[in-house]
Amino acid sequence: MIPSLLIRYVLVGVLVGATVAGCATTLPSASTGICPTAAPTAAEASAINARAARAVVTTSLGFFTIELYPQAAPIATANFVALARCGYYSRITFHRVIAGFVAQAGDPQTRTLEGEFDTLGSGGPGYGFAIEPPADGYNYDQYVVAMGHSAQPDSNGSQFFIDLADLDGQLARSYTIFGKVVAGTGVIDAIGAVATTGKDVPLQAVIISSVVIESGS
Repeated sequence: MIPSLLIRYVLVGVLVGATVAGCATTLPSASTGICPTAAPTAAEASAINARAARAVVTTSLGFFTIELYPQAAPIATANFVALARCGYYSRITFHRVIAGFVAQAGDPQTRTLEGEFDTLGSGGPGYGFAIEPPADGYNYDQYVVAMGHSAQPDSNGSQFFIDLADLDGQLARSYTIFGKVVAGTGVIDAIGAVATTGKDVPLQAVIISSVVIESGS
């Protein structure tokens, strides 16, 4: 059981702190993609999701595979896929890790800024979109992947977190669930076990080198 004080700290300081303002998209030099400047429309999301079933995430600690849930969160899934395909997540780190709770990534500021800094956790793609509350049957189980957001409306962006334990009933059902890690869970466990600062920032950066989207075929 996670102490209620820690839950409040996480919700206010980490997950709710995942705002989308204040950081323009800067692609890694190796990427030739053009990242989106707005979230996909429903029609665009349908087309994007038709060619996306899984995301293979390679990190400095190994790789893991996320099964995507477009049927549960079409906009969030398509947005993640579009950002992955343009190279947005390359060289971004897991900037918050709380053992037994969550590991969070997706702040583009972490490409160039290391460790603790004042605006850590506030970066995003330059736009936001509406929260898609979890559909019936989708819960915050261990290894589930969900969007981070701020207290502001339409604040889903690029940040996401992975549950390091079964958190169902401990998180408000306001975090969009768009996938679950189905392979490489040992890598997630390793990420969850890294040493961190007093502000839950990994002492040694866990770096995402690539996110590759695979089709269902």
